[in-house]
Amino acid sequence: MHKRMGEAVARVARKVNDTVENKTDSLDLANCKLMTFPVGIYKAMRSVTEGIHRISLANNELKSLTGRFITTFSQLRELNLAGNYLHRLPEEVTSLLHLRAINLSRNRFRRFPEALAAVAALETIDLEENEITEVPVEKLASMASLQSLNLRANPVGPEARLLVRPLVPFDLLLSPEEPIPKA
Repeated sequence: MHKRMGEAVARVARKVNDTVENKTDSLDLANCKLMTFPVGIYKAMRSVTEGIHRISLANNELKSLTGRFITTFSQLRELNLAGNYLHRLPEEVTSLLHLRAINLSRNRFRRFPEALAAVAALETIDLEENEITEVPVEKLASMASLQSLNLRANPVGPEARLLVRPLVPFDLLLSPEEPIPKA
């Protein structure tokens, strides 16, 4: 087990070093079995955080994200957190002024992360395969940049189905309604 953990740490370190050395605009830590975002990465990436525009932490074991993560990578345009155990986002997500796309599919959200409604540049929100039952209809309708909201495979209530054009200027993706069983 220690050998596997060591290999995972080494893989994360390699990916971080590649990003720093090559000064790329993205950090891919998908499939690294991360349970938290490693604190050491903040120091290692201090010189390049402003240039990071895309981060993927998909398919890890994250249960939460800290405000420090959000404020450190303040220039993010795309954030992929699919396939984790997240159930909420830190309030600091509202400070991501350049965020255009966020993928939160296959997580544990029971409520729509309302802080996202305050991110003015957001164009795409993917919340497929969560446990969301209610959607803040009015807040979403006021999101000027939003182009696509994916709520497929969520037990959303009937009010979300009322979010149709021309009420909202974005594409709303929902699973087909289940037929009502006959008594």
